[in-house]
Amino acid sequence: MVSAGPTYEKIDPVRFIGNYSSGKMGYAIAEELAEQGAEVILVSGPVAVSIRKEGIKVIRVESAEEMHKACVQYFPECDGAVMTAAVADFTPANPAAQKTKRGKENWNMELKPTQDIAAALGSQKKANQILIGFALETTDELENAKKKLNKKNLDFIVMNSLNDAGAGFGVDTNKITIIERGNKKQAFELKSKKEVAADIVAKMFSLLQ
Repeated sequence: MVSAGPTYEKIDPVRFIGNYSSGKMGYAIAEELAEQGAEVILVSGPVAVSIRKEGIKVIRVESAEEMHKACVQYFPECDGAVMTAAVADFTPANPAAQKTKRGKENWNMELKPTQDIAAALGSQKKANQILIGFALETTDELENAKKKLNKKNLDFIVMNSLNDAGAGFGVDTNKITIIERGNKKQAFELKSKKEVAADIVAKMFSLLQ
């Protein structure tokens, strides 16, 4: 199973809180897995990219809650999961039923935390399953990625930084570091997302052998 893209958290029927994730990295991983013979479930937030390979079942969701439900539902039947989606950390506590009109006063909105999908999967992971996380950081990259690795019961985490040129949202390249337990890490040079996907999938298959 692969999660990809952003989530949209509704403010009202026409507005949402979202992020700049294009889904390109997750879709590249899903296609690489399918190319290697895997049957893939792709849980995708709203994206403009599309799947070009057979063997991939796409589950389309919009919100963090919908993505959480889909991932928890499908993970038990999978050999593993790669959580590449940029899931919103917060969602409006009380979205409006109608479009909110412009006014002269400031608009204050209460946000509540969303559920941590990777942590939820980590808590139900079986001995024969693997779970891969992603950490897109802007500060203290290595330290924050290691915390996520341990907290969410991941087998390894893929770290990239917005401080690295060519490794941000919307681009066709990425520069990653794979971090495993025991402070093992492997840094890669800037590559196309297709090549990065091949590196990640190769690492996954090495754990399943």
